[in-house]
Parts: sequence; C-alpha cells; structure tokens
Amino acid sequence: MRAQSDAVRSGAGRSGAGQGGTRAPTPNAPNLDAAGALLSVRDLHVHFVTSRGVVKAVDGVSYDVKPGEMVAIVGESGCGKSVTSLTVMRLLAKPAGRIVGGSIQFDGRDLVTLPEPEMRELRGRDVAMIFQEPMTSLNPVLPIGLQIMEPLFVHLKMDKATARARARELLELVGIPDAERRLDMHPHEFSGGMRQRVMIAIGLACNPKLLIADEPTTALDVTIQAQILELMKDLSSRLGIAMVVITHNLGIVARYADRVNVMYAGRIVEHGTAEEVFSRPRHPYTMGLLRAVPRLDKPRDARLYTIEGMPPNLMNPPTGCRFAERCEHRIDACVQYPAVVDVGRGHTAACHRAAEFEAADRGHPNLRLVRNDQPTPRPHHDDPILNVAGLSKHFHLSRRTGLFGREKVVVKAVDDVSFNVQRGETLGLVGESGCGKTTLGRLILRLEDPTSGSIQFDGRDLGSATPSEMRALRQKIQVIFQDPFSSLNPRMTIGQIIAEPLSVYRLEPNARAVRDRVAELLSQVGLHPYMSERYPHELSGGQRQRVGIARALAMKPSLIVCDEPVSALDVSIQGQIINLLEDLQERLGLTYLFIAHDLAVVRHISRRVVVMYLGRVMEIADRDELYAHPAHPYTQALLAAAPVPDVVVERARASRPLQGELPSPLNPPSGCVFRTRCPKATKACAEVVPPPVELRPGHLAACIHL
Repeated sequence: MRAQSDAVRSGAGRSGAGQGGTRAPTPNAPNLDAAGALLSVRDLHVHFVTSRGVVKAVDGVSYDVKPGEMVAIVGESGCGKSVTSLTVMRLLAKPAGRIVGGSIQFDGRDLVTLPEPEMRELRGRDVAMIFQEPMTSLNPVLPIGLQIMEPLFVHLKMDKATARARARELLELVGIPDAERRLDMHPHEFSGGMRQRVMIAIGLACNPKLLIADEPTTALDVTIQAQILELMKDLSSRLGIAMVVITHNLGIVARYADRVNVMYAGRIVEHGTAEEVFSRPRHPYTMGLLRAVPRLDKPRDARLYTIEGMPPNLMNPPTGCRFAERCEHRIDACVQYPAVVDVGRGHTAACHRAAEFEAADRGHPNLRLVRNDQPTPRPHHDDPILNVAGLSKHFHLSRRTGLFGREKVVVKAVDDVSFNVQRGETLGLVGESGCGKTTLGRLILRLEDPTSGSIQFDGRDLGSATPSEMRALRQKIQVIFQDPFSSLNPRMTIGQIIAEPLSVYRLEPNARAVRDRVAELLSQVGLHPYMSERYPHELSGGQRQRVGIARALAMKPSLIVCDEPVSALDVSIQGQIINLLEDLQERLGLTYLFIAHDLAVVRHISRRVVVMYLGRVMEIADRDELYAHPAHPYTQALLAAAPVPDVVVERARASRPLQGELPSPLNPPSGCVFRTRCPKATKACAEVVPPPVELRPGHLAACIHL
C-alpha cells in the first residue's frame, strides 16, 4: 500500500504509465455540488493489472456524501461498486489494484495521497467499513468480543472493562441475544446472519464520521434487516454519520437512501435523489432493474422481466455506451459514449435519449411498465407428493456453566411441524434465521434423522427406508444450494460436476451418452454446451447457480429442495433463475420446496406458503390469501418489515420494525414461542402452545387470539 501511495504522489499512478497504459478521457462528469460534503470522489479511475490484461474496474466515477446523509450505490456484480468503496478505504488488493487517476477528498484531506500511517489512523476510527463476507473478514481463532474490542483499544484507548461493556452494548444494539455469553464465542459458533451483525457492530464501534456498508444486510432476515437499517439511519441522522450503502436490494434503497448512484460497467450511469430515480428513471439500465424486481404491493406477473445478456468485458470495454448491447432502446448514436444529461432537480443520466425520455415521461409507449395482472396458473395435482406429519428434530448439546461446569441442553430446531406438498406445485418456506427452515430441508433430504414424526415421499415412509431404498429415493429428491460456488468442486470442470451423479448411479450406458446428457442439461438451463470444459471460478454467479440446477436435474427428480437459491444473485440474474425454475417446472412436472427469506420472491414463485418461527409453524395459506389477509402477528410483522422498490410507497408506510430480540433456541419461551415479541401477547400465551386452527379452507394459523 505504501508503494502504491508513493507512486501516486510521484505522479506515476495518475499517468497510468507502466500500469496498464494511458487511461481514456473521462466523459462529462455530473454537475455535483461538493459544498458541505464530507466525502467528495472526483474522476476516480482504478485499474487491476492481471496476467490477462488490465481491468478498468472504475472508470471516471464522481459522487459526494454529506454528513447525516445515506447515499446508495446500486448495480450488478462486477460493476465497480465494491472497488470504489475499497479505494476510499485504501484497501485495494496489491500489487494488482492501482489508483490511476482522480481524487478522494475526506474531511479536507485527499485520501489518495495520504501517507499510509495517517490512513491507518483514519481507517476504523473516522472511516469504517462493513464487509459483505463476514466469515472471511472475522478472525476464526479470536473470540468475537476481542474482535469488537480491538478498534476500541487501538483508536479510543479504552481499558479492557470499558471496552467489554461497549462491545456488549454493540451486540445488543445489533440484535444478538445473550450478548455477555456470546462475547467469548468464536465466529464458527455464529450463524451467517449473526456474523454479519458482528461486522456491523465492529463498524459502529468508534462512532465513525463515514460508514461504508457493502451489502450489510444480504445475510439478514427481513425483520433484523429492518432493525439494523433503522439503527444505522438513526445514527446517521442523529450523529451526523455519512453513509455509503452498497446493495442490490432496491427496496432498502427506496426506504432508507437519500440519494442514489446507479453504476454499470465501471461508470455511474444515473444519479439523483431516491425520489427522482425511482419515480422518473432516465437510463434504460435503471428502468430494467426496477422492472426486474418482484413486488409485494403489485399483482404477480406471469414472468419476471429480465435484462438479457452480460455486462461488457472491462479489459476491453466498448468505446460507446456500455449498456448498448443489452438495451432495448439503443439507437445509432449509442456507438458514441453519451454525455451526462441533467434532467432537472439534481437528476442526471448518461444516456443519449435521457432528454427524450424526460419529455415523454411515463407516456412513452416503449417505457410503460406493462404488467400481467392475471398470470396463467401453473398446473398442479391434488395428490401430495410429500407429507410431513408431527416432524421434530432435537439436538442434544452441552454448554458451560461457571468456570468448569457443563450442563446438557436441548435445542428444538424443528418442533411438531406438519404440512404437505402437492405434486407439481411450489411450496414456499419463510422465516428468520434459526427458525428451522434449513434443518427441515435436511430432514426431508435425509441428511438428518428426525427425533419424531414422519416424512412420506410419494407414498413411501423415508424413516423406515433401508439404505438401498434410500439410495434409490435420493434420485427423486434433489437439492439446489444457496451458495453455488461453495457447493461446486473447484478442481472439477462443469462437465465433470454434472456427469458425476450420472456415472455414480450408472444412468447412462457409456461415456458418450454421459457427454450428450451433460450437453442436454446445460442447454436446458440456458448455458452453452462448450461451458462443460470450464471450471466454476470461470463462470459468473448466475451461471454457477444454473450449473447447480443442471446437477439437480441430472437425476430426473420429482422433488427439488431449493435452499435460498437466489439470495446471493443480482436482481436481473435473480429474475432469470426464477423464470428458469418456473419453465422447468412446467416442462418437466417438477415439485419445489422453496426456502427463502425474500418474501416478494416467495410470493412470486410459490402457490402456497408456510411461515416458521423458532422451529414451529405459525401460518400456512395460499400465496394470495396469505399476503392479502395475514392472520398471525408474526406474518404481519414480516410483511410490514419487507421493503418495496417504490419511494412513494415506502415513505408513506409507517416504519415499525419488529421489536424485541430473537429468543435463544437454548432457552425458548414457554407457550407460544413468538409471545416475547408479539404485540398481542397476554398471560395466556405463556401457558399453552397454540395449535394450528383453520380460519378458512386451506388457511391455518397458530394463535389463540384468532
């Protein structure tokens, strides 16, 4: 990093000499007003020098952030959002990452030329960052408490007792129960959502002036997400903290952001207040993003809108508009890069047709957001392919008591769960982290053995199946994992990954038939057969998820358990995967158990929905019935916490995040497990576990107040 700073100060970094060539002239920058800004980024250029060439990751980016303001940066993976923020932190991977032009003014100092010792003093104290991947950011061998206390020791010179008290306070602020005990735990003992909350606590520890949050709520449940963002927004306005939020959740942007920067292929293509960008998008890419998001407040579409194609290669970006190849509104002038057009009220867009769109406004026939309010119903049958009755899974653990003592405890991960899945339908399963969704999926896959209850698949009791019978049944029950990169063997080609189950189960007569079947599967999921020769790291996130789907389809299953299959994907790629799953279901007669925490996605793809909380079922209903008439207080809280990508709707909604802490599964509440957070709770709720009651045909809810 010191070498990088020295190069920049000497002028070598700015010229680009010896670092990937001379950078191209920057297009006209937006007319920004830096008055009063805490952070001012101007004409920033960042290159990565690789063995294959120079990647122009950030190419002429300019924006401002004022104290007490939340600025969102949105766009697809690889557009330069995270690189821009890592550059502000001076945390670029070296020696590949290089600042080749521009300035970053923070509180009167240029961070590009700031000596590394002074940058270290700023980093963590005045400028903090919440990283997207908590498991790679947290030290696996140090207790959580020590990692939160470290910046307090270094920057605020706190003593151990004061720092520990502050660390405990921070854990409580971010919604982690039993904070005192958890300070002595290690990262692997936390769930993904809890690790992300720890990262947020570390970022807030020193009350920084500037907080950069890179996808801070991707791993969080909608209720905890609302609590955390309300907390961050409150701190931002109350303490004057400037915030930069990088996210692909447009609902979060609509609810919390003051201004929005839309990035594409290393450049900001649209900028303005949240109200302006959401109500009057003037760049076709922004329009496409807004159209691709499934919404809770609108009738369900037959298909999600998708932005076809792939972003350009930033080693050799086009000289004209970088979005032109994917744009349905491109014209001949798009071979030249467009100047940034001011369309009024501080709203700018880099598009040749921005002024035309502004003049036509929403009446433009090619821009009208056409919605199909009456989608074609997907076929399903009334005979259940999966019956779950009274299913429970209890884990017997031990925990420390005092200095040397230990006691045995029982975690009821799944507790008396019953439902069925009809042949050919999609059943959605939603709930917060720790509610038992994934454990339930593992029980159905027989990766875990149930403590009690039964699972019947296609009329066969899985609990009494012999190993040989279970081997045959596993061909009919497959899974699509949440993280395609960690579930694909990095040492195997895509073809070998898909062919492996075909060879193990001897489903094809010879090697040639296996190759043909692999090519057929790749074509089914929208990939070219030649991609069978590539390795997982050579594919995009959406392409890797398609490989996971192809691998699941290889066994010709009847039921697929989809465990958060689109949560890590960009909005446009998410739409492609959801449409693909629906197409495959219609063509192959598949049945899905769809586990997710995105309520809008579940509403779009599911026919019925099961809502779980702390191991128990709270409500089961038809999709439209559940979202129109939620009966259980927990379901109502989930829907109220879910943001929609519409500023007018969001600002009109009363913001009431679900209060209280998620109870520890080691010590769940008596009676109704939701009563400690329920606004309708009475003394009676602590005395009895409410059974599911049928309110209307097919609509069940477990609450004594219904």
